[in-house]
Amino acid sequence: QVQLVESGGGLVQAGGSLRLSCAASRNIFNFHVMGWYRQTPGRQRELVAAITISGSTNYATSLEGRFTISRINANNTVYLQMNSLKPEDTAVYYCTATWLTKSFWGQGTQVTVSS
Repeated sequence: QVQLVESGGGLVQAGGSLRLSCAASRNIFNFHVMGWYRQTPGRQRELVAAITISGSTNYATSLEGRFTISRINANNTVYLQMNSLKPEDTAVYYCTATWLTKSFWGQGTQVTVSS
């Protein structure tokens, strides 16, 4: 088991930046994949970015290189740097940690981008 706590969400104008943080209650070195998903009302949760224990990353193609995921194992934290934010990035962002076939989720943090 692990508890994941997201922070850093909020209201930002289009073109601005935010950095989301996901703090884990235990050593994230055990989780071979950490990631960020987002969800808007009436839509399925979608992958934003993921990072493996070796540092390999995967991003949603729609992001066009605006977001960067990173993980600091020593701090048990995963980050999502979001730049050039657009109104369509408005969503609840969730952190996830995967160990073998089991995934754990945080409670989410709201990101709202105004036009």
